[in-house]
Amino acid sequence: MAHPPRIPVLLPVEKAVIYFITFCVQDRHKVLANPEAMTAFLDAANRMEGRWIVRSATLMPDHIHVLAVPHDRYESVGNFAGAIKRWMRQSLAAKWAWQTGCFDRLLRSAESADAKWHYIRENPVRAGLVKHWQDWPYHIGVDPEERQELPFVIEA
Repeated sequence: MAHPPRIPVLLPVEKAVIYFITFCVQDRHKVLANPEAMTAFLDAANRMEGRWIVRSATLMPDHIHVLAVPHDRYESVGNFAGAIKRWMRQSLAAKWAWQTGCFDRLLRSAESADAKWHYIRENPVRAGLVKHWQDWPYHIGVDPEERQELPFVIEA
């Protein structure tokens, strides 16, 4: 089946481009909530330096949620997700596979980005894995007091 064409970024130039991205393990195998996968994710995210900034991410047992900002507003989300997935599998010498593609949304407002940040942060709580999001060890991102530093919170 063909993929639908990518809708171009039509946000005003002064608005930051930020994406909410989710990618899942094929057959939802629970292989990601561990220190090795977290290290592999961090290494992969660091390899994207200069092209993308990962602002927040949570590794769940079978999927990953990411808030990411491209340096070039027209950078391909598919290339970002594909690179992260490829580098993680290589690093982990994984026997499992990722689902094809990813789910992504271009966030058009500070309120939308803030809501996704909370969604990512609270995902382990909703899944019953921890009582408080701070207890989940497979999360990266800023804490609430530092959120104003994120590009999607600063608006005129």
